[in-house]
Amino acid sequence: MTTWWPWARLAASALGFAAIIAQLSRTLQNAMDSDTAWGGHLPTVAANFLSFFTIESNLLAAIILATAAIWAWTKGRDAASEPQWLAVLLACVSTYMIVTGIVYNLLLRNVELPQGVTVAWANEVLHVVIPLFLLADVLLAPKRRMLTWRTVLTIAVFPIVWAVYTLVRANLIIAPATGDPYWYPYPFLNPHITAGGYAGVAGYIVGIAIAIIAVGAGVVWVSRRRAASVPAPAPADAEPVADAA
Repeated sequence: MTTWWPWARLAASALGFAAIIAQLSRTLQNAMDSDTAWGGHLPTVAANFLSFFTIESNLLAAIILATAAIWAWTKGRDAASEPQWLAVLLACVSTYMIVTGIVYNLLLRNVELPQGVTVAWANEVLHVVIPLFLLADVLLAPKRRMLTWRTVLTIAVFPIVWAVYTLVRANLIIAPATGDPYWYPYPFLNPHITAGGYAGVAGYIVGIAIAIIAVGAGVVWVSRRRAASVPAPAPADAEPVADAA
């Protein structure tokens, strides 16, 4: 597995990039075909596309998976485990992608997202295939490093920043698809349609935050469990044991 897993990571990275590009192309084409000023404003449409947690997480995952593959073929050839910085980044993107898969399949699978008509195969890659690959990476990838429990706090930083950014930006944007004076990337974050308004949105955010912390803790736990099961290497200066006569 040590020899071919980097190739699997690189393939997943390439597939993720291809899916993002395909969906972005479709979204921009929809904008260019729009007959409204707000619907055809390409900078806003592109910025909205890149504001989806799914897109950002997949983009980060594609970059980190490619980085991990390159590391394995260069400095990682003789390393016993991946460096701390790479282990933490992999834990972050694995958590985000696993949560993306869970949230999409529980809350959004049958909802038409406001990015417009989706590319079917790209949608499945971004919401199912890449999350499953990152789950497999957590469970199976060689040379995984034992992580500290403080890693869970690091994992939580990006989703918190994204949630604040999303809620602040939402009322500064005209929705390209409808012309509404606000734009939210997901229906459950929109207080105008979510039961309970902002209180209902807060409930969803707390629920997803709990999911991210729980999944992140699970990723860290697996890393510690896997590292503990690997036998410690024998000291380099250990004397060989002579065979009994």
